[in-house]
Amino acid sequence: MRYTERHNEILRILGSEPGISISRILELFRSEVSIPTLNRDLAFLVEQGALLRYGKGRTTRYNPAEGAMLLNEGLAETYFNREIDNRHAQPEFNPEIFKTLKHVDIFSAKENSLLEQLQKEHAKRIKNISPALFKKEVERLTIELSWKSSQIEGNTYSLLETELLFTDRIPAPGKSKFDALMLLNHKTALGYIYSGRISMKHLKISSIEGLHSLLIKDLGVSKNLRRRPVGITGTIYRPPDNEFQVREFLEKTCTLINQKKNVFEKSMLAVLFISYIQPFEDGNKRTGRILGNAVLIKNGYCPLSYRSVTPVDYKKAMILFYEQNNITAYKKLFMEQYEFAVRNYF
Repeated sequence: MRYTERHNEILRILGSEPGISISRILELFRSEVSIPTLNRDLAFLVEQGALLRYGKGRTTRYNPAEGAMLLNEGLAETYFNREIDNRHAQPEFNPEIFKTLKHVDIFSAKENSLLEQLQKEHAKRIKNISPALFKKEVERLTIELSWKSSQIEGNTYSLLETELLFTDRIPAPGKSKFDALMLLNHKTALGYIYSGRISMKHLKISSIEGLHSLLIKDLGVSKNLRRRPVGITGTIYRPPDNEFQVREFLEKTCTLINQKKNVFEKSMLAVLFISYIQPFEDGNKRTGRILGNAVLIKNGYCPLSYRSVTPVDYKKAMILFYEQNNITAYKKLFMEQYEFAVRNYF
């Protein structure tokens, strides 16, 4: 359901401050709105299943319904104006998200049309490119994706230093061996994907574990699914801490992605859910980004380099999904980066 700006404003308010009255909603509204109009909007959202209403008269209160925040485009605008402990965040993994996303189209018809048009441009360009130039472009994208993906994780290499490391095997002076290995592991993982040594036709946990093991090689991280709790800086959300739940949710992620027919949705969900579940002790977001790109590559789509993304915007998009199961910030980022990739590579 696509809502009006007022509807989104109501959902944004209740996402930040659930369980409030109509008078409090009116107080927090950023534009002029009458009580009768607000009452009609609230009744409509209740009827649509987006809001839950409880109480009567002056004691009436409203809460967002399960899954209502998923595509609420207004939430991201002011969500991070509140400090971490005042955001009314969802602190635990929400198993119902699988059921919600199974029946939801992530992209609108207009958004899908835009993405498919970009894909047609990419496919046409790939069809006419020489093998030598294709190889050169894959190398360029590999350098830029490895650099940005690592930068998001705090890696201190610059893009030029990454290029020298990849092309001439020259480590940057004063930089740690850990940073160099993180970058080189990205290169190895992407090489495996392009060479067909990791299957993505029907996503399995073993494929995810295989990518992860390549990305964390020699970094002192366990290759197995984790058995201990992990925390994430910047959010009160804590991923599932039971090893059986971790495997269960990872299996459900594979099932959800395999059921989806839209390649863009498959790629997006791979990134979001590996980050949300955090199935490994470390290297989860890296694994999500490379897995999402593997889905695109194996289906003949252009991979994302994330080159123009700032680490803070990327992390905010992830946290919004952790805390509110809201995908709009990452969807916007994904669409911008797909267009950027089609315009800049191959």
